[in-house]
Amino acid sequence: MESELLLAINPGSTSTKIAVFRNTKEIFLKNIKHSCDEIEKFERITDQYEFRKNIILKELIDADIDVKSIHIVVGRGGLVKPIKSGVYEVNDALINDLKVGVLGQHASNLGGLIASDIANSIPNARAFIADPVVVDELEEIARVSGHPEFERISIFHALNQKAIARQHARAVAQTYEALNLIVAHLGGGISVGAHCKGRVIDVNQALDGDGPFSPERTGGLPVGSLVKMCFSGKYTEKQIKKMITGKGGLVAYLGTNDAYEVEKRALGGDEKAKLIYEAMAYQVAKEIGAMSTVLKGNVDAILLTGGIAYGKPFVENVTERIRHISPVYVYPGEDEMRALAMNGLMVMKGETEALVYQ
Repeated sequence: MESELLLAINPGSTSTKIAVFRNTKEIFLKNIKHSCDEIEKFERITDQYEFRKNIILKELIDADIDVKSIHIVVGRGGLVKPIKSGVYEVNDALINDLKVGVLGQHASNLGGLIASDIANSIPNARAFIADPVVVDELEEIARVSGHPEFERISIFHALNQKAIARQHARAVAQTYEALNLIVAHLGGGISVGAHCKGRVIDVNQALDGDGPFSPERTGGLPVGSLVKMCFSGKYTEKQIKKMITGKGGLVAYLGTNDAYEVEKRALGGDEKAKLIYEAMAYQVAKEIGAMSTVLKGNVDAILLTGGIAYGKPFVENVTERIRHISPVYVYPGEDEMRALAMNGLMVMKGETEALVYQ
């Protein structure tokens, strides 16, 4: 067991993070950057997996990592069918749905594909994904949108939200399943989940058009205005989708997806930056307030996590609007590599059984 290694893989739109663990100890971490020229050569996101896999293997070899000692490979989960929370062994059905992108194309779809390819090249290695973005524990009432042609669906930062919720539970000598929590993941996308005794019973669809706006995404928009834009003839479907996810939020208003840069501009007297920065915090606080009603006011704690949670003015702006609901705890950053690894380690140690994707 001590000699066996675990490899975690987290693909992003222009980067691939990898980490190697020996038991709970991280022995290697690398954030591999990919230029736009490299990425744009591929028609579809899932066409990139061979390219990224080869770079990962080269980085491991260059770091003198014994690839043959890797026993578990855990990839970031992608936009597959809605599934319950847990660790899933990569099988043919999962590979097919990652390639097809049954709920859309996203860089996270590459995680399971790369993990499978690497594991298949190592004797006795196994490949998994853990808590993908499509973890679905919504109550039926939360699925109702306002029209039967549009059902609310669960796409959010499940991996980090679940990991932070469990971390907080340990910190207060409780179990995750004993607490009611609101977790706000504040990153390139923003998701706010109502965690009721270990299940996320409601959460905004954080990918393409629900909840607060974020550094790169519009969040919810006035529907009538959006419909007019779609039929104006000025934009293609692809352009509007990019406007909503990728070029929305801070990018659209201020030309940057760097929340820290916006914070500095706001503190430096840029009135527009100040307004937009505070508006993003306002919308996050409003979403947290909404989730408190989902939990009927019975909230043990509110947890703020993700990269934007490093921003003290942002956190203070949110906190002053929500502190009346429950105590607020800040867990800045997102240690998704460790979260992936710990899920894989639980399987390696026999502490949990891998689920079967169907």
